[in-house]
Formats: sequence, C-alpha cells, structure tokens
Amino acid sequence: MRRVRPGAASRGALTSVAAGDAYEAPKDLPRLWHVTLSVAGPQVPLQDLRRALEQLAHDHPFLLTSRYAGDHAEIRYWEEARDLHDAAAVALRLWGEHRQSAGLPPWEIVGLEVIDRETYHQRIAAGYGPAPATPVGVHPF
Repeated sequence: MRRVRPGAASRGALTSVAAGDAYEAPKDLPRLWHVTLSVAGPQVPLQDLRRALEQLAHDHPFLLTSRYAGDHAEIRYWEEARDLHDAAAVALRLWGEHRQSAGLPPWEIVGLEVIDRETYHQRIAAGYGPAPATPVGVHPF
C-alpha cells in the first residue's frame, strides 16, 4: 500500500489504528462480475448436453444456472476479477477449457455479456435481466 500524507483519511483513505498512518486503498482489488455466456452449434442429444452442463457446473463451482436446447445453451455465473477485461477473458476460455473434461459439444461462443454487480442489481430492480426466481442449476429453455 502507498503511504499518504496525514489527514488524507478524511478523503477516502484508510487509517491504520495501530500506527495512526493513513493509507490509500488499492485500486485493483477484485470485483464481482455477472457473466452470461451463449454458445451454439450442431444439434446434440439433450441428455448428453444436460450431463455435460452438470459436469461443467461441478468443475466450475460459481456457475449459477445453465439453460439449454439441442443446438444452443446459455450459462450464467459470477466471476471475481480485477476488471471487465479479466472477467471477459476467463469467460471466453471457459467453454474451450472445459470441453474435454465436461464432455461439452464442439460449439462456438455466440454471445458474451459481462456486467458489474451494481449494474446487475440495477437491472433486476428495474425489472430487466433474468428473473430473480430463475432456479439455480441446469434447465431446458
């Protein structure tokens, strides 16, 4: 942490109780990002797809919900990352990195949305976005 001049604590810096010194909070702390990843491709058996998405949920414990049909799926989850770029980079690798271990179909990513926690909650409060009652887990569309 970077040391700042005395009195800076009143302008948003943190104060160490033990030493009485003021410090600025780090600017690159991880934040929560809500990710919606959409994938699509050739038709696959629904039972196989469901099993693969359930395995993905097991492998990636922050997975909130997956919805699927025989030729597309949508995955929603929370990602902790320093910024949007980091959260998006992880999301763009998710399907490919877990394709083999989870038995996911060779589909391509056709959509990605990454929004911060505040924006997510604003959308929910305004009646937009996924319904809060959407059950956690793997479900057909």
